[in-house]
Amino acid sequence: MSAETRRFGPYTVQLERLDKVLYPEAEITKRDVVGYYEAVAGALLAHLQDRPLTLRRFPDGIGEEGFYQKQVPDYFPGWISRVDVPLADGGRQEQITAGNAATLAYLAGQAALELHPWLSRTQALDTPDQIVFDLDPGEERGFEDVRSAALHLRELLECLEMKPRVMVTGSSGAHLRVPLRAGSGFDEVRAFARRVVDHLAALHPDDLTVEARKNARKGRLYLDVARNARGQTAVTPYSLRALPGAPVAVPLEWDEFRRTESARSYTLASVPRRLEKRGDPWKGMGREARSLDRAREAGRSILEE
Repeated sequence: MSAETRRFGPYTVQLERLDKVLYPEAEITKRDVVGYYEAVAGALLAHLQDRPLTLRRFPDGIGEEGFYQKQVPDYFPGWISRVDVPLADGGRQEQITAGNAATLAYLAGQAALELHPWLSRTQALDTPDQIVFDLDPGEERGFEDVRSAALHLRELLECLEMKPRVMVTGSSGAHLRVPLRAGSGFDEVRAFARRVVDHLAALHPDDLTVEARKNARKGRLYLDVARNARGQTAVTPYSLRALPGAPVAVPLEWDEFRRTESARSYTLASVPRRLEKRGDPWKGMGREARSLDRAREAGRSILEE
């Protein structure tokens, strides 16, 4: 059957065109995608809870152009939770927040392959509780370079008394996430993150850069902190990526990261088993949050050298 009705507690989800192929090379269907998001819901929802969400949807599969969606469409069920977000131009926008497995199943049924939440929560939209460092190898660097950069960045952040975690993005690079005690605004957080990557790039000028323009990177790995801004998003742990083979953004322990061969090593087929066996290595990471003031104080002699 290509259509089904499924119940999740009090919620009923209508799923249609389940036999539609969304990943042609691997013949992965919408049914497979729905099943994947059901299987990882327990871990995934912990990372999405109370965060405005941007969807990346591919109704005709990844072989066709997809689109990003922030605003909740009129036809979405009323039981899907949402938040009224004030915009910079004075307007407002209703955005999705994913709070239960029924919502994940519905979004998968809408061919929302990628899930990109904010770095702040609905109760405090202007104060992030994470910093994200995006390590982008570009076309000229490989995953070995990503690993090396991540380990250098980890060492620096730990010197600043922070507790970085690592995730392969399912694309080409890695993210380091640092849990942060909410209280500092996005501009402060981004400025601090920029000081960190400026310092690291100065230590490794032949390998690392903070240049956003591709033609200025000269083959170096890009340390990107631009996502640390209000309204910006970063791919969530356990999101699928719209790439051949259905790779997944997966949090790792640092020793696993040292052994991982590629940013696409984990897929729709392998991640549910991995979670069942190992659990989520980022579970409870919020308990390791540090204040930005503490990190700035720890970095006073380091970052200002």
